[in-house]
Amino acid sequence: MSNPLVQAFFVGRAVAEVLSERLENAFTDALSELGKLDAELREEMRQFTEEVMERANRAADATASGVNTTVVRQTGSEPIDLQAMIDELRAEIALLRTELQRYRSSKG
Repeated sequence: MSNPLVQAFFVGRAVAEVLSERLENAFTDALSELGKLDAELREEMRQFTEEVMERANRAADATASGVNTTVVRQTGSEPIDLQAMIDELRAEIALLRTELQRYRSSKG
């Protein structure tokens, strides 16, 4: 490689190849992480939905049997106001929606 022009060409080509490979790896890693995040969010949403439906069914069963459902007692703890619990769940739903919108906007 006595000709500097030829040497510059091969160096430039090598730089382009290395950069291309690294960008490809970074892009693949980012897509992998997004896939993991999507799976985790879906699992969280599934668990959340199951818990909500379970509690709704328990409340419906309790109402059908004439039990007061305005206060729920967890084992070994203070009574919990249902309205406060609903407000907390709404806040969690809002947070999940925000995260999901952020995820969708970063994909597009």
